[in-house]
Amino acid sequence: MNIADIATTEYIEVDVGTRMGKVRSTFDNGNPKGIIVTDDGEYEGVISEREVLQSHVEDDAKVSALIKPSRNSPAPKVDRNEDVRETARVLIESNSKVAPVFENGELWGVISGDAILEAVLENLDTLTVADVYSDDPVTLAEDDGIGKAINHLREHGISRLPVVNENGYLSGVVTTHDIADFAIRKNHTTTTGDRVGDSQRLLDVPIYDIMASPVATTTLDTTAKEAVEQMLEQDYAGLMVTPEDDDRVVIGVVTKTDVLRALTFTEEEHMDVQITNISMLDTITRESIVQSIEQVSDKYADMQVMHAHVRFHEHNETLRGTPLVQCQVRLRTNKGQVAGTGEGYGAENAFRVAIDKLERNVLEIKGITSDEEYRGQLLRKLNEL
Repeated sequence: MNIADIATTEYIEVDVGTRMGKVRSTFDNGNPKGIIVTDDGEYEGVISEREVLQSHVEDDAKVSALIKPSRNSPAPKVDRNEDVRETARVLIESNSKVAPVFENGELWGVISGDAILEAVLENLDTLTVADVYSDDPVTLAEDDGIGKAINHLREHGISRLPVVNENGYLSGVVTTHDIADFAIRKNHTTTTGDRVGDSQRLLDVPIYDIMASPVATTTLDTTAKEAVEQMLEQDYAGLMVTPEDDDRVVIGVVTKTDVLRALTFTEEEHMDVQITNISMLDTITRESIVQSIEQVSDKYADMQVMHAHVRFHEHNETLRGTPLVQCQVRLRTNKGQVAGTGEGYGAENAFRVAIDKLERNVLEIKGITSDEEYRGQLLRKLNEL
């Protein structure tokens, strides 16, 4: 299936010279999935609400300050006749909810993740939430401040956080949109004089005051089709995953992006690798990243890697102009999930630290499995006596 029939010519476009304050208001008023950025009519990139929230760009700055396509990873774009799998990959790797669609080299329209999911909905009943969800969720307490929520969202590259009460039970959820909406409304209702120190007060506001409750949940045995239908119907980007017998306990999160990522899985011999924030690649290429991950997975023959996810996150700290970068490499395998995280100045250094940690964790799993196999053989022999 290609995207010719599901892309749309309706989209919001701004010039690189537009004030960021106007862009923030656009997200607040229309809640678009993303905004196309052009420079004198020529396509430059896409910005999302998450990028706007997580940036330190002031309202008076221009949109151009937020558009930084790199030499290795130009701004995302797809051809109008591209297939769904490749389009899903572009959306994931550019960390976008929409991508520009080109026809004969000219900007024609946009394609959204929602449009892809709606088009393939009938095929999603072969997957369950257990096949695609993210476990070990990052949570917040009800009295944690907005500043802590923003730090978690930035550090982990996610868009929503479950909130738990003093008993550890799920009581709410907070998203990047919730925080952006609150910040914009707060900014509109204060005068210039009032704003002295107002940013710090905003960061200290308890999450309880802005979280959404009750929480939309799902379970591991729910089909991906049912989960996506629920998200589309309620206009949610994700659902909290709970045990079937207790919806007060959060065990994971499933998002539209998780399902889109599953669409990129292939049955080809080479491993499927997705890179989030691929535009941050500097002296390292996508091909070398894939090769390094394959070398690690090959060291454990019994471990079949279905999918690898590499995520880069840029900190504010720099060394001689090179930013401090965090990299996480996570493998989804037939032995469960295994990950490695590292930091370094520049994407390549961060990736090398992360891949070394991943290799140690993979070898640790190998050792544990070998011990269990030996123990099982020993018990069987004892039973034979």
